[in-house]
Amino acid sequence: MKTYYRPLVQQGRSQPEGALPLAGGKLWFSRAEILTRDAPPRVIPAGLVPEDVRRRLTMRRSAIAGLDMCQPQIMGILNVTPDSFSDGGLHSDPAAAGEAARQMVADGADIIDIGGESTRPGAEYVPEDAETARTAPVIDALRQVSAVPVSIDTRKASVAADALAAGANLVNDVSGFTHDLALAPLCAQAGVPVCIMHSKGDPKTMQDDPHYDNVLLDVYDFLEERIGRLVDTGLQREQIVVDPGIGFGKTEAHNLTLLQNLSLLHALGCPILLGVSRKRFIGRIGKEPQAAARGPGSIAVGLAGLSQGVQILRVHDVADTAQALRLWAAVH
Repeated sequence: MKTYYRPLVQQGRSQPEGALPLAGGKLWFSRAEILTRDAPPRVIPAGLVPEDVRRRLTMRRSAIAGLDMCQPQIMGILNVTPDSFSDGGLHSDPAAAGEAARQMVADGADIIDIGGESTRPGAEYVPEDAETARTAPVIDALRQVSAVPVSIDTRKASVAADALAAGANLVNDVSGFTHDLALAPLCAQAGVPVCIMHSKGDPKTMQDDPHYDNVLLDVYDFLEERIGRLVDTGLQREQIVVDPGIGFGKTEAHNLTLLQNLSLLHALGCPILLGVSRKRFIGRIGKEPQAAARGPGSIAVGLAGLSQGVQILRVHDVADTAQALRLWAAVH
């Protein structure tokens, strides 16, 4: 029977005896929840967590693309697509995309995530040459005027190769490196950090009645298996980021279960990226039908993630998120 350990994250200067730092940062935990697939959860002192798990929960995370993983980082979303669910068509022109990226940096983005294929529910497949034509020129133009780290949001090796040649610093694959088997070896050879996201099915079909035995543990197991595969390929665990894939093949109940238990993912020993910005469940719960008006709800969920130790927030509303993060940090 496999056992999982979820740290019950806390914050504050006064810590009880036996409290342990979470991922080398300022948050800590003195208790952990034991989870299995066939028994009720129970809580134990942090000192009783097995040594190997305790090491992954507490060890300081290495920098990713030059970014300190011991403090929250903002990833600005730049979709150079005609059909993304929230900002499709706004940045199709390379000049407009470049200006949008520069504004995100001015607003407080620490890294820019550039994508040329919509992964909204029901989205159609985009050919590799079309995706490259959308993304590589923007990365090249941005690199001419800024040293900000750039992430290429793609599941295709050829698109990633051209993006890396243009100056991208990280590869973010929504398929968890399952779509194109050439992508992981490419990243290993290039020595670039990667982000593994969990998704169920491809974008066109992922929301067709998704089911799980246990969504939290199923997502954990998927990410753990993919980390192992990437390490076997030659990637360093220290350079792997994990993303639970909120909204990707998940119902509202699945999303909320993951968000309530995000701290489990720290046991993987990798930084956590959280992407909830403007998503449909935020509109439903927050009663906001317009995606572009879901900034407040997105920020609320993002800050809840930070309280569980998430290291990277992937957002559309960079300036508002940066303001909220500054206040969150001052209070905590």
